[in-house]
Amino acid sequence: MVLIRRKPVWLMMVGLTLALSACNPFSQADSMMDEYVERVARVLDGEARLSELPDLGRMPRRRDRRLTMPELDIDILDFLSLYGCQLQYVVGERNSVMGRVMDPLNSLRYEVRFITAARDCLPHIERKALKASVQDAIDGKRESLPVAIWNATWGAEEIETLFTLSKGHYPVAAESNPASDLSSDLNRLNRTLDALLAGHLQSSLDYLGEVHQRWQAEHRGGQLLNSANLLTTRLDDATAILQSRLEGRPLCIGGKPNNQSDVVRNMFFSVYIERIQPYMSDVRRGREALIRPLWEMASAQRGVMPESFSTWANRYLALEGAAGEEGAGKEGPSLWQELDRAMAEHTESWQALLAQCGLRPGA
Repeated sequence: MVLIRRKPVWLMMVGLTLALSACNPFSQADSMMDEYVERVARVLDGEARLSELPDLGRMPRRRDRRLTMPELDIDILDFLSLYGCQLQYVVGERNSVMGRVMDPLNSLRYEVRFITAARDCLPHIERKALKASVQDAIDGKRESLPVAIWNATWGAEEIETLFTLSKGHYPVAAESNPASDLSSDLNRLNRTLDALLAGHLQSSLDYLGEVHQRWQAEHRGGQLLNSANLLTTRLDDATAILQSRLEGRPLCIGGKPNNQSDVVRNMFFSVYIERIQPYMSDVRRGREALIRPLWEMASAQRGVMPESFSTWANRYLALEGAAGEEGAGKEGPSLWQELDRAMAEHTESWQALLAQCGLRPGA
């Protein structure tokens, strides 16, 4: 007797799902947008020309982003005389073998602990010279705190993974906002950074390690940039087809619908309204949830921001109205401003074409 081994039902279903996904051009952002341009050309008797996607600039390298922290040396005899103050143990931690190789996050934590411990210790120091030395140390640490904050945020290794461009596009038809957890992290982080920069050092930094882990585990920043680039390019491709038809033979004569206008209208609602617009909305929600707080985190640190990073941020993080802000928009419109422009022009072109047949949406 020959035994026939049947595949588990769940395995067959997975295979079927993958097969259907591969056949469905609307399951992935790039194939969906290519298909959209081709369908617009088909129903309008035009030619589908898919432009090459512009290259996206990568975030500046870590060595170009990370700032040098000023070193602060306390004379060893003065340090030993601080016995009984917590500052003694904080400085001792920094001078240990592990302390000399602190990552940017732990370095920020150390800077905050130093300032706090030194302030607490100051009233207990009797020697005037030492007291003045510790006060100078506090002032120096306060002055260099923005550098530590920068290195623990934009200078961190983990944020590079958040913005990698190698993980495709923002998901299509996601059940929830894929950037919601990252957004919550960033809003909390921005509040903490604002407090630190204002001199309020009591805010807990314990959660920042989890924020860095999430940056390293998710790639939504780079995916949003990829999708903004894709949408801008393909919407412009489709707009060119619409404009070509607007400049040529009218879709309808005398405003009377015909067979072709019916086909165009059906494609407009079944593809543009039901497929493309929801994805554009998802990308815009992702922009508001993630790119906006990232832009705020960068803008709050312009005082120490390296010039190369400023150029990158103005191009890939700046949102509406950013071109008029000080230090922003000098390199021309940002990626997001270009997307807003492409979406507006595409909508206007559709409205003008459908108006030829008395089918303008909202009319």
